[in-house]
Amino acid sequence: MESRQLRYFTAIFEHGSLSAASANLNVATSALSHHLSNLEQQLGTQLFVRRPRGLAATAAGARLYDHARAIVRAIDTAEQDVRSESREISGEVSLGMAHSGFRAIGLPLIETMLRQYPKLKLSLSEGLSSATLSHLLASQIDLAVVYNPPTDRSLQLQPILEETMVCVGRKELIGDDDVPITFAELLELPMILLRQGLSARALMDDLNLLKKLETRALLNMDSVQAIESSLRAGLGCTIGTRLVMRDDLESGVLQARPIVNPKLTRTLFLCETADRQASFALEAVRTLILKLIREAVEGGRWPATLLD
Repeated sequence: MESRQLRYFTAIFEHGSLSAASANLNVATSALSHHLSNLEQQLGTQLFVRRPRGLAATAAGARLYDHARAIVRAIDTAEQDVRSESREISGEVSLGMAHSGFRAIGLPLIETMLRQYPKLKLSLSEGLSSATLSHLLASQIDLAVVYNPPTDRSLQLQPILEETMVCVGRKELIGDDDVPITFAELLELPMILLRQGLSARALMDDLNLLKKLETRALLNMDSVQAIESSLRAGLGCTIGTRLVMRDDLESGVLQARPIVNPKLTRTLFLCETADRQASFALEAVRTLILKLIREAVEGGRWPATLLD
């Protein structure tokens, strides 16, 4: 297979038709059709099903797309690195961040990138740790800042900080602010948690305690915004951090109680795929993220403990 074939194939896959891909690539439709036929013949399998309104990928086509997209991105990164004779940071980096990470350093990250690396294009997405990690494994992003990722040989994991979890809710539901609450007492409260699975892993490091909470939970959601709205309405309480609920805690709408016996924590990681060669742009973004997180923790804006 040639890189040009893979580039043409990914364009056809993403646009769903030869004509749309032709317009995007500025390549004749007949040429794209020729390359696609050669690729299918070379692989000995059909990659698309021809339909009146375009092309639909077969199972083989969908699998090839995952590989082709990663290969094309790697080629583009290599070209940008080699051509940057002055070593001025340029190119494109895609970053996915958990909600807490974005809330703490999202704006400083954007401002610094625009000021220090004007030729570097940063694609930034915010979401649940599970979805962000899935995007990393699918080569849709280059870096992920997430909580409690599972052990995976294909991932390179760097622990950054540890946060202490608190019980958050309205005062009439959870009691006085800053008065410790035991884990056993938590189990008796109407708990609203992130849905089970990788998303729920982001709540705490101890999965056995998490399972106990999940069996007692009043509601399970995969929307941080929905949980926050439910807390404000007094529908239940949750386990979270002071950073995530900072605005509501400072305004007095919600209260936070430390959790004891045992104390609950979660760990933030910087993740990237283990087999990916880092570019100058990727290294610059990685270094900047770690610097901003350290400054946020040391400056008191992110209540957490740094892990060296």
